[in-house]
Amino acid sequence: MRRLLGLLPLLLLVLLLPQQALAAAPLPSGPSISHALQTNPQITLLALLALLAILPGVVLLMSSFTRIVVVLSLLRTALGLNQVPPNQVIVGLSLFLTFFTMAPTLSKVETTALQPYLAGKINLIQASKRAQVPVKDFLARGTRQQDLQVFLNVENAPAPKTVQDVPLSALVPAYTISQLTLAFEMGVLLFVPFVIIDFIVASVLMALGMMMVPPTLISLPLKLLLFVLMDGWGLIVQTLLTSR
Repeated sequence: MRRLLGLLPLLLLVLLLPQQALAAAPLPSGPSISHALQTNPQITLLALLALLAILPGVVLLMSSFTRIVVVLSLLRTALGLNQVPPNQVIVGLSLFLTFFTMAPTLSKVETTALQPYLAGKINLIQASKRAQVPVKDFLARGTRQQDLQVFLNVENAPAPKTVQDVPLSALVPAYTISQLTLAFEMGVLLFVPFVIIDFIVASVLMALGMMMVPPTLISLPLKLLLFVLMDGWGLIVQTLLTSR
């Protein structure tokens, strides 16, 4: 609980304050704020509510969750399955895969920022600066240069020399667009073999004069058989975990 309470103001500062604000005068030291959170129920409740309010946006826009859930949804559509697997399974699997891919980044944030902050070695502003380093590195690895340049041009921001010079206000939306582009590219590759199967089945049925037989009645088990023989779930999960 102590780590969670200490992480709340750290996350709020990293995500909500602009980079220029982090260069302002230092705030009171970390232990005093952490102690206030633990001893004052009202402040603790307010911090928890604030974190819960921004948590969906953080998961959607600053992690690989969007890419994973879009690819899995496109896979279900390519197979011709409407509600199998159900939405709850797709979202749950996407969350766990997201936590898996984000584990190294979160570990770096805890090691370089959270633990020194809770130990009283650095204050809240210094912890926020340190926490931004692994977060920006993660976002930059999954961001296309052209997407980032669009937002930098709109902001009239100077060309950054390093990843750490890129403001989060430009990096986060650029990362989201890049992840959506990658998800659609993977979706196209998923659709191609299944569309070919649908086309072949429809052509064969038409050649045999079986106009009244729905093509999906024949193509669906064939697509499921092909997906299982190819170890489709293993390949999809491996690709999602290794792609950026």
